[in-house]
Amino acid sequence: MQAPAPSPDPTAPSAVSIQGLWKHFGTQAAVAGLGLELPAGAFVGLVGPNGAGKTTTLSMVTGLLRPDQGTVLIHGADVWADPVAAKARIGILPEGLRMFERLSGRELLQYNGRLRGLPGAEVDRRAEELLAVLDLAGHADKLVADYSTGMRKKIGLAAALLHNPDVLFLDEPFEGVDPVSAQTIRGVLKRYAAAGSTVVFSSHVMELVEQLCDWVAVISAGRVIAQGPLDTVRGGHSLHEAFLELIGVREDDGQALGWLGGGDR
Repeated sequence: MQAPAPSPDPTAPSAVSIQGLWKHFGTQAAVAGLGLELPAGAFVGLVGPNGAGKTTTLSMVTGLLRPDQGTVLIHGADVWADPVAAKARIGILPEGLRMFERLSGRELLQYNGRLRGLPGAEVDRRAEELLAVLDLAGHADKLVADYSTGMRKKIGLAAALLHNPDVLFLDEPFEGVDPVSAQTIRGVLKRYAAAGSTVVFSSHVMELVEQLCDWVAVISAGRVIAQGPLDTVRGGHSLHEAFLELIGVREDDGQALGWLGGGDR
């Protein structure tokens, strides 16, 4: 059995520091003054209802979307003032990842590795190891265009890990993934986090966050309403129960939709 990842040191410098992050779309503030301090070596879960601003936040943190205001530091490197240094330290698996679909899985990894400036022989070695571990070796020469959803997630994860980043950002990495592929991805992420790197991923599945994460941030309406170690945030309850209480969801009083299923037409 694989040993659990060590708990992050709360006194260690932040792997990711976000201060005063804002993003407007028209008059709507998708992210409103958001601040986060994520410790190095943590397995971080970002949770929140639909429209809470999780994807927008991750897009700004990883340099894919320019914020209206605020700063983002990755191990001290400013994502927007020093993007080359910051992006060299991160790997990204965004939701709805678009890839070069006319390349094979192996070619995609080789291309990504060389773009990162890794020596060709090292790229090839790492690519073959990742293909094997992620159960893609038998599909390495198939075009990415012909990959299933689960295979796309796995080859996208392989591309994000190829340069051994300090921080890995994943937006809904298990969305649409079959149980076998999901288990494979979990195993790789646990191994990566156990080596002292930082994983930051968003998910709607509270049970999954509880299984994988030691640090949680709850986002609602573009703001962080709770962040900290998993046990602190859930406060003796399940994360699902704590989440509903934090975002202020009330139980159905039994009056709404009283006509539904009652035989009235």
